[in-house]
Amino acid sequence: MFVRALTVIAMLLACGIAHAGDKPLYAAAPAWVAPAPEIDFAKLTDRDPMLVLFDQQQRIENGQVWVYMSQALRVVSPQVLSQVGSITLPWQPDQGDLIVHVAQIMRGSERIDLLAKGEPLKVLQREEQLEKSQISGTLTATMAVEGLRVGDTLVFRYSITRKDRALAGNVQTIAPLLPESVRARFARLILSWPTGAPVKWKLYSEGVTPKVTSAGGFETVEVAMPLPKQPEMPGDAPGRYTKLALLEATSFADWAAVSKSMAPLYKTDGLIAAGSPLAAEVAKIAKASTDPRVRTAMALRLVQDEVRYLLNAMDGGNYIPQTPAATWSLRYGDCKAKTLLLLAMLRQLGIESEPVLASSALGELVPGRLAAPAAFDHVLVRATVAGKTLWLDGTSAGARIQDLEDTPPFRTVLPLRTAGAELVPITMRPPGRSTMEISVDLDQRAGLTMPGAFSFTSVAHGPVAAMLQAVSTQATKEQLKDFVGKMVGSALEDAVVGDHAVRYDPETATATITASGVIGSSFQRENRRYKMILDRTVKDINFAPDRARAAWRDIPVAVAPDATGTYRLRVRLPDNGKGFTLEGNQTLPPVLAGVPIVRTASLADGWATVEDRFTPIGAEIAPADVAAARTQVTLAKKRLLTVMAPESYPSDHEVVMAGRPLKIFDPVLAVYSKMIAEEPEEVQWYLNRANFLLGIYDWRGALADQDKAISLQANVGTYLARSLTREALGDDAGALADAEEAYALEPGNASAVSRVIRLRFQKGDKDSALSMLEAQIAEGGNGAEGYQSLQAELFAKSGRVSEGLAVLDKLVADRPTDANRLNSRCWFKGTNNIDLEGALKDCMKGIEIAGSPAHIYDSRAMIYYRMGKMTEALADLDAALEVSPDQSASLFMRGVVRRRTGDIKGGDKDLAAARLLWPVTDAEYARWGIKP
Repeated sequence: MFVRALTVIAMLLACGIAHAGDKPLYAAAPAWVAPAPEIDFAKLTDRDPMLVLFDQQQRIENGQVWVYMSQALRVVSPQVLSQVGSITLPWQPDQGDLIVHVAQIMRGSERIDLLAKGEPLKVLQREEQLEKSQISGTLTATMAVEGLRVGDTLVFRYSITRKDRALAGNVQTIAPLLPESVRARFARLILSWPTGAPVKWKLYSEGVTPKVTSAGGFETVEVAMPLPKQPEMPGDAPGRYTKLALLEATSFADWAAVSKSMAPLYKTDGLIAAGSPLAAEVAKIAKASTDPRVRTAMALRLVQDEVRYLLNAMDGGNYIPQTPAATWSLRYGDCKAKTLLLLAMLRQLGIESEPVLASSALGELVPGRLAAPAAFDHVLVRATVAGKTLWLDGTSAGARIQDLEDTPPFRTVLPLRTAGAELVPITMRPPGRSTMEISVDLDQRAGLTMPGAFSFTSVAHGPVAAMLQAVSTQATKEQLKDFVGKMVGSALEDAVVGDHAVRYDPETATATITASGVIGSSFQRENRRYKMILDRTVKDINFAPDRARAAWRDIPVAVAPDATGTYRLRVRLPDNGKGFTLEGNQTLPPVLAGVPIVRTASLADGWATVEDRFTPIGAEIAPADVAAARTQVTLAKKRLLTVMAPESYPSDHEVVMAGRPLKIFDPVLAVYSKMIAEEPEEVQWYLNRANFLLGIYDWRGALADQDKAISLQANVGTYLARSLTREALGDDAGALADAEEAYALEPGNASAVSRVIRLRFQKGDKDSALSMLEAQIAEGGNGAEGYQSLQAELFAKSGRVSEGLAVLDKLVADRPTDANRLNSRCWFKGTNNIDLEGALKDCMKGIEIAGSPAHIYDSRAMIYYRMGKMTEALADLDAALEVSPDQSASLFMRGVVRRRTGDIKGGDKDLAAARLLWPVTDAEYARWGIKP
C-alpha cells in the first residue's frame, strides 16, 4: 500500500510550486544534507519494516526549493519486487532539475552500484493525466533495476529543485508526512532556510512535537515520522475539522500579499485586440443586449460552450494563464485561461469583475492555512451586476441566465487585486434551477397487484445537462438503452423500459430523459389491506450522526451541498380512487436532516400524488440541535406517506373477472405489444407478457408467448413455466415433455425433478416415477423432505395409503412441532378419508404453531367436510380466504360446501373463481371423490 503512497509523494514533490535540464543530472548530494543514521543492511531481518529509510530534506534559499530524498526499501516478497523493480521519478524541467545521487542494491554486505554504467535512467514525457484533460509538461526518468531479488534492499537518493517564476521571488512548499499506518525503521522530514528569511511554516497534525533549531545561519525544523495516530473524526464532520498530514512553508506575509502578487497575471488591458475574432464576439454580445445580466450570461456561455477544458501546466503554466487570444484561437484552456478570457470580455462589456482563487475541495480549511497560492487549485470570476455578487466559473458547463446567481461550494475565496485583498467567504444561495426534476406516473387501474404502465421523465439543468449532451448524440442504441434503464432504475424498482429517449436543448442547457414501459406493482397487502408507500424522499434519508464520543460532541454535522431537485410521483388508482386514503406525512418540516424540503400531497380525480422539492445548500447542524434533528427524522420515517386501499378492495381473481369485460388490461398489453413490435427477437418481452397474461389467468395467451420465447431461446425456467401452463390447460403430455426438457438441461433442478416424477406418474409410468423419487430421497440434502411428501402422495394414489402415511408419520416424529409437517399429514388423512380425528388434532396443533395458517385452515376444512361438519368447514374456508383470497383450493372447497348447504349462487361463484385460477381443479378433487 505505502509503495503507492511513496510514489504519490514523489509526484507531489516534482509538481510543486526557468527552464532547467530536460535530462537527469548525476552528482553528489548537497553539502547541507544532514546524514541519516547509519544502517547495517546486512543485519536486517524479517522483523524489520519494509520501509527501512525515508529521509526527506528541503531547503528554501534564493527563491528556490531544493528537495532531497533518501529511501531504502526491503524487497520482502515477489509482490513487492514487482512494485519496486522499476524506479520512476517525475519532475518538471521548466521549474528545476532532477539530480540523482545514489542508486544501489544492498545484498548482505555486498553493495551493487546501479549508476556505475553511466546514465541508466531513461527519460519519457508521459502525459498521464491527458484523459483528465491535463498537460503538465512533466518528464519521467525511469530505470529497470537489473538483478534485484527478494531479500535485497534498494537504496535510492535524489534531489528535485523548483523555482516558480510566477511567484515573483516568493517561495512555497508542501511536504507530505507519512501517516502512522506506515511502518518505517527511520523516517523524518527536515525543512531549513536562511536565518532572517521571511519564511513561515505550519503543521496541522496533532501530537507532533517538531525539533526547531538555529545554527550555522539557518533555521531548521525537523519532524519525526511516521506521525502519531491522529484523532478519529466522524465522517459527517465539516471539512474544517480535517487534519492535513503535511508541513507547509511560505515566504508570503499574508493573504493580501498573495493577492497582490498574483493580481498582475490577470490584467486585461489590451488583451482583446481591435478587429480580432475575439473582439467580434464581444461586439456581438454588446449588440445583442444592453442588459448587463444578459451580457454576462452570454459571455459566460461563450467561454463554457465554445472553449473546452485542458490544463496546460507547461512553461510556467501552473499559475500563468495563456492569453485570451490564444485561448480563443486554440479553443481550449484551463481555469486560468478561461478566467482571463471571461474577465477580458466582461470588462470590455462594462461588467465589474475580478478573479478569485478557490480551493475546489478544501475551501473550509483555507482560513486556517498559511497564506500561499498552494492553498488553492482553482480560479474563477467574481462579478457584480445590479448590486448582486455573481460567481462565474468558465470551467463549469450549461450555465444560463437563470443560473447566474448560483453559488459554488468553495466556501472561501481570495480576490486578486493590485492593492491586495483578504479572504472572502461565499454565502450559499439556493440555485436558480433544480439540478434535476424527476416525474413518474404509474397506472394501477388494472389492479393493485398487477404490473402497470409507467412513464418517466427526468429534466436536468446546468452541468449535469451538459454531460448528458454527449449521451443524446453519441451513444449507440444499446448504450442509450442501458443508460436510460439505469436512470429509470435509480427511481423505480422492477421497471421494464420500452420507449426511451435523451434530448438536449442547447438554448436552455436542458437535458430531458423520457421512458415508458411496464413496472411491477409496489402495493403490498398488510393487515388485510393493500397499501403503497409513496414516500421516497424520507425513506431514502440516511441520517445517523454519531456524536457519542465525548471528543465529538461539539462537532457540527455537515450537510453536503448535493444536487437540488424535485421528485414527483403520481399513481393512478382503480375505480377512480374510490375509498382510497392517504396516511402519513402529507407535509414535512421545513428542514429535515439539514435539507430544506417542501412537500405537497393530494388524492384527487383518481390520482395519488406527492411532490418533494429539496434544496440542500451545504448547511450545518449545530451540536446542540443534532439530537432534535435525529428525532425528527426518526418520526418522519415512522409516518411515511402511504396510499391505502379500502378494506373492501376485491381480490385478484375478482379484479380479473370484473375487469376482463371492461378491457382494463388493454393499456398494459398495448405497451407489451409495442415492445415486441419494436424488438420482435427479444425473448424477454415475450416472457414478460406471458407472465402478465398468467397473472390475469389468460392461460392460452400466455402459452402462445411461451412458445415464441422457447423458439427464440429455450432454458430451464421457460420450459418449466410452459409445463405448468400446459398442465393447467389439461395437456399433461405436453407438460411432461417440457418437464423432461428442463430436466435434461439441468438434472439437479428440484422443480424439474418433481414435475417429471409427478407427470410421469399421472401418465401411468408409476414404477419409473417412484424409482426416480426413491433415488432422490436416497441422496438426502435440503430437498429430501419435499420428495418424501411427494412420495407419500404418490403412494396413496397407487393404493398404498398406509405406506404413504408411514412416510409422513416419520417426518412428524422427527420434528413434532413443525407446522408444515403436521399440515401435510392432516391433508393426507383428509384427502384419503382416514383417521379424521387424528387429522383434526394435527391441523389444530399446526394452527397454534404457524404464523400464517391459511393453508392449514384449508386442510382442517377438508377434515370437517369429510366429517360432514359443513358449518365448521365453511368457517375455516372463510378464514383461509380472508388471509389468502386467491387460494384456488379453498375457493373450490368453499364452492362445494356452499352448494351442499344450499347456497348455489355463492357456490357457483367460488367454483368459477377456482377454475379461473386453476382450470383443472375439478379433475384434481375428483380423484379424492369430491365433486360440486
